[in-house]
Amino acid sequence: MFDNFELFLTTLLRGAPLTVAATGGGIVLTILLSFVAGLAMLSRSRWVRFLARVYVEGWRGTSEVVQLFWIYFAVPLLVGFQLVPLWAGILVLGLNHGAYGAEIVRGAVNAVPRAQHEGAIALNLGPAQRIRKVILPQAFVEMVPPFNNLFIQLLKSSSLLSLITVTEITNQGVQVLVPNYTGQALTIFLIMLVLYLILSLVITVVMRLVERWAARVAGRPATARARVTGELGI
Repeated sequence: MFDNFELFLTTLLRGAPLTVAATGGGIVLTILLSFVAGLAMLSRSRWVRFLARVYVEGWRGTSEVVQLFWIYFAVPLLVGFQLVPLWAGILVLGLNHGAYGAEIVRGAVNAVPRAQHEGAIALNLGPAQRIRKVILPQAFVEMVPPFNNLFIQLLKSSSLLSLITVTEITNQGVQVLVPNYTGQALTIFLIMLVLYLILSLVITVVMRLVERWAARVAGRPATARARVTGELGI
């Protein structure tokens, strides 16, 4: 069963850097879009909320495969140039998972007790200051676990980039190894599963460290918030 194991592992590992690059780039874009769209959905402006909701529902409600094909194959026909496959993949991963992340941000901010909002207002903090100094430090702690799940899902979705010729792990396994070693497909797919599992565990470990850091950060303004709410009798 494990004949040519070293060859299979070496070949699949050649695709690992592109899998990591696609996942890392997708995560960065996901975080950016999650906060922009999530906070936009809480805006006082009806038009800002509407545009954010259109983005969220549009990207959550359509197929990720079709989105990938649209960005890579259809959009070039409209704009006259084609993105590099990896960048097209990162763009789709970020846009798609950013739509889900926006709901995480919105829900976490809404979960912050109303008294914290009122205490910040009583201190004459502006909207940006309230969000940055009081609301987000508390909300961020609640965001980390669901973002962990979202980033793992993004990692698994990176395998779709094999459909647009990105030579990541799945492409190396399905397009390079399996056609030449059909009788050992089980071994190839098993190694692929283990590689994705390892990368998922890395994401989980990093996010747990982030969660601990976020809890400490949220603890620093907690004393000030407690003093503020105490003085206000909240």
